[in-house]
Amino acid sequence: MHTGEGQLLELYDDAGNISARILCPHELIPSPGQYLLAHAHGSDSPLAVPIFFSDSAPNGFRSAPLTESSWMPGTLLDLRGPLGHGFSIPAYARKVALIAFDESPARLRGLISIALKQGAEIVLVSSSVMADVPEAVEVQPLQAMMDIYHWADYAAFDVGRENLSQLKEMFGGMRQAKGPREAQVLVRAPMPCGALAECGVCALTNHHDWKMICKDGPVFAMGEL
Repeated sequence: MHTGEGQLLELYDDAGNISARILCPHELIPSPGQYLLAHAHGSDSPLAVPIFFSDSAPNGFRSAPLTESSWMPGTLLDLRGPLGHGFSIPAYARKVALIAFDESPARLRGLISIALKQGAEIVLVSSSVMADVPEAVEVQPLQAMMDIYHWADYAAFDVGRENLSQLKEMFGGMRQAKGPREAQVLVRAPMPCGALAECGVCALTNHHDWKMICKDGPVFAMGEL
């Protein structure tokens, strides 16, 4: 884990989702599924803001949609990270499903270039539009999720903690559902302490045990859930 200074250089409006180009040292760039904690320099806000990777950019990266609306181009950011466990596409994967269950698929975007480099077919499943999707990526609506899940040999999900039970129900308990050899789930929740204080805000009940999304996740193997 590293700390350092970054800067918000540009804002993008992707179908109503505001993301940013972040300038930062290379060692602070998170991998897909990981996050940074960011605090605007000089701000009196008590809480840092999690920033997820979406795509590569010169001297930094492009973020997934931001939860902080007051930042403007030029804002200096105090950064800490990368934090948490990210996605890992297995080398054998040749049919990759990227499934945004309830929000923008931007947190899954970074997996596209990785999958393409290993010659995989990719299907993006989402009810939200994402700009600049490569032509090689097939896009399907959320209604096609189960068919695409059964087709894939690797699946990556993005879901809010509040909707995780709904996703489990759709899969009949998940582990019983026929599907890919490997699947991973990014579970989104507020993560104010970034694994420093075990504050419990991001706690997740998991097989009668507690997991902290900020440090045990935010990406989990589907079998863990």
